[in-house]
Amino acid sequence: MESNENIIPEQQEQQEQQEHHEQQEQQPEQPNTSKARDYKTVCAKLGISMCVYFICRLLAGFISSLLVNSGLLTNQTAHNLITSLILIVFVYVIPLLFTAIIFKSFTEYKGKFKVLYEKPKRLARAMGTFPATFGFGHGIALITLLISYLYTRFFGGETYIENLLRPPVMEPSTNIPGVLAMVFMLVIIAPLFEEFLVRGIMYDALKQYGTGIAILISSLLFGLMHGSLYMLFYTTAYGLALGYIRYATGSLFTVTILHMIVNSISAFTLLLGTMQVITNEENRLINTTYMIYMIAVLVMIIVGVAVFLSKIPAIKKYRFENPWTEAGPWKKVGWFFCTIPGIIMMIFAFNELSMGLLTNLLRQ
Repeated sequence: MESNENIIPEQQEQQEQQEHHEQQEQQPEQPNTSKARDYKTVCAKLGISMCVYFICRLLAGFISSLLVNSGLLTNQTAHNLITSLILIVFVYVIPLLFTAIIFKSFTEYKGKFKVLYEKPKRLARAMGTFPATFGFGHGIALITLLISYLYTRFFGGETYIENLLRPPVMEPSTNIPGVLAMVFMLVIIAPLFEEFLVRGIMYDALKQYGTGIAILISSLLFGLMHGSLYMLFYTTAYGLALGYIRYATGSLFTVTILHMIVNSISAFTLLLGTMQVITNEENRLINTTYMIYMIAVLVMIIVGVAVFLSKIPAIKKYRFENPWTEAGPWKKVGWFFCTIPGIIMMIFAFNELSMGLLTNLLRQ
């Protein structure tokens, strides 16, 4: 009996301690559950925003094709200008406005635009990241080209995968207004709209769940937005670099300027190609300038890669803010892509990256 009397109180004490311990564990679960729910809501909104973006891209292509087939635009200059306007409205303006509305960004940024685009205190140091950023992004582009070449070399032929990995080429044209409109979109419109959308609204929506995950997911979305398997890799790399700079400076000013500089390099290549076409590729000065420019760009890439590699030890020591540690980074990424809008977004993205495979199947 004595032994029984000694056992019962011990069991009761253990049970009470266990219940107390469970209560302590349950107390922080409420905010954690709420945080997870809020994060999934943000992910769903981002997925919806990207779905709207891809739908707008399809609509822009459809409307442009409709105008071409209708024969209404016989003038090439008018056709190029109207096509550029359609792209600006459907690819940049509508997706940006829609995303800003669902995240209530205009209310959140009201009176803060000056701060959002404020020059960082160490602007020269921030701009000094250009060689590493350019080298990192275009270094990935060169690796993609190398993989494409090796695939062609060993498997041979004009294959579907080879076409997917081939860089999209901006065709030079004799229509100067059309080329200038494309340059304007590359150098001005794209950096302004894309940086405000990706490194502005999307990054700010995610950063409360960790700046690292905000940079990662916004960079992946930035890569998907370019609609090409070749561009996916190096634009995502650029997104990671620009996201890091956005976090380090707290401003969109530097990343927008850097984006403009990178696109200006591509735009100048297009202008030189256009000059070659106009002069029937017989102008030695233009051809020599084009060759020197391309060699200079290659040297910039090599130097940039070297600078980036030299900065890796410092980057490894850098720690991002992570106010929500209960969920790991891979779980956060998984939650993002497992939402219903995220799954639909990936279907749209696959269609774009596969050169319209799903669209062609539906047409058949």
